[in-house]
Amino acid sequence: MPRITLSQFAAEKGQTKAASLLGMSQGALNKALRVGRDIYVTEHADGSFAAEEIRPFPCQVQLKKSA
Repeated sequence: MPRITLSQFAAEKGQTKAASLLGMSQGALNKALRVGRDIYVTEHADGSFAAEEIRPFPCQVQLKKSA
């Protein structure tokens, strides 16, 4: 699986299962989606998943998604 956005991953797997696969709570995943964090998910060869966030450096201001 190529690198996909967290929102695409959650849409494919469902928020509860996506959160479980990433080792986080569903509430934390929902909040990350709500505020628009720039997070990408990659599937490893062994079937596990990893997520990474892209942020400006240095980042002193919290990024928020406009509603």
